[in-house]
Amino acid sequence: MYRFLLIFVFLVISSCELPSIIQADRYVEPSPVEAYNSAEAYANVWDRIIFTSQSEQANLDEKTLRYINAYLANPKQLDRLLEKGRYFIFFVLEELERYRLPPELALLPYIESNYDPFSISASGAMGIWQFMPATARIYDLKDTWWYEQRHDPLISTKAAVRYLAYLHNRFNKEITYTLAAYNGGPTLLEKKIKTNIKAGKPTNYENLKLPKQTQEYVPKFKAILELVLNAEKYGVNLPNFPNKQVLGSIELDGQVEILAFSEFAGLKPEFVYKLNAGYTKWASPPGIKTTFNIPIELEEMLNLKKDKFIQTNQINWVTHRVSKGDSLWKIAKEFDTEVNLLKKVNYLASNVLSLNQELLIPLSNDQNQTFIPYQAHIISEGDTLWNLGLKYKISPAEIAKSNGLKMSSPLSIGKELNIGNKNIYRTINSKKRTILYSVKQGDSLYRIADIFNIEISDIKDINELANNEISPGQVLKIIIKAF
Repeated sequence: MYRFLLIFVFLVISSCELPSIIQADRYVEPSPVEAYNSAEAYANVWDRIIFTSQSEQANLDEKTLRYINAYLANPKQLDRLLEKGRYFIFFVLEELERYRLPPELALLPYIESNYDPFSISASGAMGIWQFMPATARIYDLKDTWWYEQRHDPLISTKAAVRYLAYLHNRFNKEITYTLAAYNGGPTLLEKKIKTNIKAGKPTNYENLKLPKQTQEYVPKFKAILELVLNAEKYGVNLPNFPNKQVLGSIELDGQVEILAFSEFAGLKPEFVYKLNAGYTKWASPPGIKTTFNIPIELEEMLNLKKDKFIQTNQINWVTHRVSKGDSLWKIAKEFDTEVNLLKKVNYLASNVLSLNQELLIPLSNDQNQTFIPYQAHIISEGDTLWNLGLKYKISPAEIAKSNGLKMSSPLSIGKELNIGNKNIYRTINSKKRTILYSVKQGDSLYRIADIFNIEISDIKDINELANNEISPGQVLKIIIKAF
């Protein structure tokens, strides 16, 4: 009995040592709940934030005022900044609501990344939520040669909101602590709070001895929140973001080239990449299905047309997982390709392979070669398949096949025929193509030119670069001879 009382007293004392502003069950991640249907209650996302905000903005400190004035000093820049959230902020609000989190946290990506899914910091944080690799692993964000989920604006949002829910719960739903913990880490923040308690000092955010970046973080957030909450007072024109879903999706069979999809969808490649920034190469990952985010107004029309696109979409890439006994020479022979090509595509500095390593394999066998017409001919009087074959040095049967004709079919004057050259094929080794490359931390024009075996001057010309300066997250057009 005496021993039991000692244990009980010890537990009571131990729990008292834990600051009341930190939850005892702080390591338990909250679960999502059904949405409030706020999408039906407010005309636009700004009203939704303004009327349901949980932050008190009565007293603005000097740092917050400094950031407010900095935004107001350049209204055009502020307009451009706010516009960048157009396709993502509603989705963020929906996720926040599922976890009963303050809706104003939807403004957080504005100070994290300018709502730029391509964003990469000097320390390696990525995407609109600037996930560091360690936190990304905790929340199971995948990173492969083809796909980086930290860049994916929707998948990373799901992970970020889960993390914010955990932090909000851990720090007793105090938003300034939630923000500080998101920037500087929860362990550091908890340590600083406990230090102030022991020293008899106030534990409010402003009195904690935090790193400079974290000290500036909350004022930055308060500044943009103030401008949204009181936009009319400050003369800020909030863009028209409807409080409804603005992104739809389309699922396609197999691997898909970004440029081919952008042509099919009638969208600029850069825009397709922005909505689907997780796809870091010129195509989606090899697999059974590919899903693209698209503007909601195109969803029905593109899904009705997708079967035709799937029939013509052919990708000549596979991935191979290295197993015992594999070598570059064995793999090259198996897939009818070259060792130096495998090394270039997979950025291999040596011939050494590791077990379970995934290699990107370019296919170049005949079954993956597709004939391409290179010239059009308008039928005139006297033309026949036979004399056209002689003129273009190609068999009459090939012309008929390329144009869906029978050898006995009459030719209609004025009709256009596709004329092909039997020596021109769209193979993985011969066709030039334009790809979009997202600049990574540590990249330079020299390195990119070396990777793709092209000249720096060619990169500068097609991208209209005045100098050699490039930055992480920047998207470059690269014209290459397909690997």
